[in-house]
Amino acid sequence: MTRGFQAADRAVLRIGGADHRKFLQDLVTNSVEGLDNGLVYAALLTPQGKYLSDFLMHSDGEAVLLDVAAAQASDLAQRLAMYRLRAAVTIEVSGLTVIQGWCEAPEGALMDPRHPALGWRLYTGDPQAVLERIQPADPAEWAALRVEHIVPQAGVELIANDSYILEAGFDRLHGVDFRKGCYVGQEVTARMRHKTALRKGLVQVRVAGPAPAPGTPIEADGKSVGTLYTVAQGKGLAHLRFDRATAAMTAGNAQITWNSTEPAETKGA
Repeated sequence: MTRGFQAADRAVLRIGGADHRKFLQDLVTNSVEGLDNGLVYAALLTPQGKYLSDFLMHSDGEAVLLDVAAAQASDLAQRLAMYRLRAAVTIEVSGLTVIQGWCEAPEGALMDPRHPALGWRLYTGDPQAVLERIQPADPAEWAALRVEHIVPQAGVELIANDSYILEAGFDRLHGVDFRKGCYVGQEVTARMRHKTALRKGLVQVRVAGPAPAPGTPIEADGKSVGTLYTVAQGKGLAHLRFDRATAAMTAGNAQITWNSTEPAETKGA
């Protein structure tokens, strides 16, 4: 049976107007051309290439919906309005609700483009009618899925004006198109891509012992090697400096281990 829950931590903006597609194409990390095939994952960056917000884009007739963290929705709308200038673009809160789920997708649902295991998302003005047709799921399951597949979350692993999207795995999560034209922060992102290897990034680690609060520093041999964020079912998402990460790391009272030889999806590299 289909299982899902109302994502209370998400909001949906509607970007409309005659110029809305070109407007987004010139700003965000992914190409709006993919909207004809389903949801598109993308981010808005600073001119210096740092993360501001990430969202899922959905074509909705003569507009595009942006499924974004509720805590970022107001700032994102203001930032987009700043770039609008004289373009024929409207930016408004849609009033729609996000339903997330797994197993068989209900009518109107769209598959999450970041990873097949992340299930589907549905945008509706009548969430109760949708929830009555599906089996309730615990939102905590979503955290475990994110950790298992190294999917960062806004405000947790993705920090505005600080994170770089390639260190967070956006290329692996289909959140950046290196073939499209320019967008805000594109030059820095392209330079990072052409490095021989990233020196730090988001990875999955093993956590033994009491899970510390998100944002707890990770140390090895008395030196800072990174930060531990979301923890679920004995695994966690950590941002590590690869050259300092050893077999003996700690975060608070927890023991942290990272297998640097695991496949790219597991490493997040």
